[in-house]
Amino acid sequence: MTGTDASSSDPLPDSPSGSSPETPSFRLAYVPGVTPSKWVRIWNERLPDVPLTLHAVTPAEAFGALREGAADAGLVRLPVDGDDLSAIPLYTETTVVVVPKDHLFAEVEEVSAEDLADELVLHPLDDTLGWERPPGRPAFERPATTADAVELVAAGVGLLAVPQSLARLHHRKDLTYRTLNEVPQSRVALSWPAADEAPDLVEEFIGIVRGRTVNSTRGRRAEERKGQKEQKPAKSGKPAKSGKPGAGSRTAGRPAARKGGTGGSARGGRSGKPRRRS
Repeated sequence: MTGTDASSSDPLPDSPSGSSPETPSFRLAYVPGVTPSKWVRIWNERLPDVPLTLHAVTPAEAFGALREGAADAGLVRLPVDGDDLSAIPLYTETTVVVVPKDHLFAEVEEVSAEDLADELVLHPLDDTLGWERPPGRPAFERPATTADAVELVAAGVGLLAVPQSLARLHHRKDLTYRTLNEVPQSRVALSWPAADEAPDLVEEFIGIVRGRTVNSTRGRRAEERKGQKEQKPAKSGKPAKSGKPGAGSRTAGRPAARKGGTGGSARGGRSGKPRRRS
């Protein structure tokens, strides 16, 4: 992952030990298929003094990590399983069907749920799509994980419907995937423990994932920047909007000099000296 302080292989902490108050840190959990590297890069650019640590978790572990304080926030798949967690949806993933490269479906661009009616479709125990009724014919046993189901597809035992990011995560040279229509889709969200107000660092990360600029990001850093701007004294000595010179200008009250003249009236009248008679 991007950034020296972020590692996708970091194990989930057993307790929220964290850093001392003098050196705050931000712990972000994320489920398989979600790639937080872009947001981590922006975080490291905006808050270089606050380390962000990534923790890979399974969908079953994600909400427990937030409740137990092992992570400050998490990139999870909806729905959130309780009112004690807040969440904001980020995006919806396309659902695809994973098939062997020599399968008939590999010759088309899209497949419908009806097309799977005669196919054996695997339904792993860690499924993230929340089917009311999975398409196709059910397998005799459900694979324990999505990774196990992918191995079975490669062995010619059934097909697999998953979010596109999981198909990419478990990519194999002998498999491919096609868009699957008329089926549920997975929604990815940012979640954190519910509170009257999100913690400052969580609010900072919310601003990043929502695409706020550095000047519009809410939270502790934004308040600090706002306070710094308010303390700056206003600049003085600017001319009025009308373009008239200020009272302290040396040219105040003087008429504009005419080209080739010697300080006569701006309307071309007589000067202050009398004319000589010839």
